[in-house]
Amino acid sequence: MTRNEERLGFREKLGYGLGDTASNFYLGFFGAFLLYYYTDVYGLAPAAVGTMLLVTKILDAISDPVMGLIADRTNSRWGKFRPYLVWVAVPYGICGYLMFVGPEFSDTGKLIYAYITYSLVMLAFTAINVPYSALLGVISASSEERTRVTTYRFFCAAAGGMLIGALVTPLKNYLGGGDEALGFKLTMALFASISVMLFFITFVTTRERVVPQQQTSSVGSDLAAIMKNGSWLLLVVCGLLIITAVSARGSSAIYYLKYYLGDDGSTVFLVFDATALFLGFGALSQVVGVTLTHHLARWFDKHHIVSTLCFINAASLVGFFFIPEDAFGLMLIIHGIGFFSFGPTIALLFAMYTDCGEYGEWRTGQRTTGLIVSASMFSLKFGSAVGAAVPGFMLAAYGFVANQAQTPQAMEGIQIMFSLVPATCYVAAGVVILFYRLTRELMQTIESDLYERRLATEQV
Repeated sequence: MTRNEERLGFREKLGYGLGDTASNFYLGFFGAFLLYYYTDVYGLAPAAVGTMLLVTKILDAISDPVMGLIADRTNSRWGKFRPYLVWVAVPYGICGYLMFVGPEFSDTGKLIYAYITYSLVMLAFTAINVPYSALLGVISASSEERTRVTTYRFFCAAAGGMLIGALVTPLKNYLGGGDEALGFKLTMALFASISVMLFFITFVTTRERVVPQQQTSSVGSDLAAIMKNGSWLLLVVCGLLIITAVSARGSSAIYYLKYYLGDDGSTVFLVFDATALFLGFGALSQVVGVTLTHHLARWFDKHHIVSTLCFINAASLVGFFFIPEDAFGLMLIIHGIGFFSFGPTIALLFAMYTDCGEYGEWRTGQRTTGLIVSASMFSLKFGSAVGAAVPGFMLAAYGFVANQAQTPQAMEGIQIMFSLVPATCYVAAGVVILFYRLTRELMQTIESDLYERRLATEQV
């Protein structure tokens, strides 16, 4: 067995995956509840929140690539990327909690507090998640093995999303005792604490195997190298569109369920209300879908799979525009189909990012894993912000008033932002990724060539 074919153990693959459980506790929490928390609990105007989510991306435009460049140039006894899992975990947990403390300031003071705490969370997320994602590129030299690890990663991520979807509303109601603000604060404190521990576990259970040559290239040449990587550029656009769709759907879901379906928090199954059941079932469907990732990737090119699944997801979302408000069972089924198809989509997307890193090294001799991942992360975070901001602007444009019976116009806006907006993004993503050119056959050639180069370097 060559080094390229080295198989990782279950402990390491699961340990790596738990890092994305920690990440998805935040992404899932923010994606489903942050816009609602800001508008219906903390009392901020929807348009102001939408503007904040976009403006703060200016900071990410700087911090994400800078973090990638820093990580690529980090040299420690723990490796390039693993140290950040320890160094940043505690600040990551604290910043997440601060977002939901909700101090009683004036309206302007509340908005300033939201800007500051959201920006701090995004900085902490960048500082830990860019190295975490880049770690995938050096955990194994094999594209196939990285795909296996990615399957574990997004299985764990989806499991985290399932816990968020199923438990946040019951925990919020129980811990808050009828006080939504207190309930959100204590629930976030719980998930933030668990996230810190999970990142520590990832650090302990993983190691870096691919040791690139000492970084001697300049920042300018690194940036030039990735801008010439056409497959990566296509992947960035595709990822931005997919995450915009996911974020728009996630941010809109609680409004769709509360105002269109009429979920008033009453229990519909065991301890779960309709919102918890809907979000939890979607995440469970994603978990099941993720398990198919490696099997699909063995038989088909990754970009063809992603394209097909994007079109399936778009079709499921269009269905929500036509479903009557009393057909909750049908909503669950269609929601399950959409998230089942999303499971392999997001897992393959991240596996393809590391493939692009290999391709870039093969073409230019420069390995810029951290920069590629960080720049990709910025596109995903920007898509997440756009996806959350658009519903905020649409709520304002369609005359939405929090905690009131909505007008027919506002109700139509809620339907559109939950269904047609993300569906359009999925269609565009499915078309864009068809032009991606890193096939299974080409990746096998690249892996073989890079292995021979590294072997020759070690023998010199």
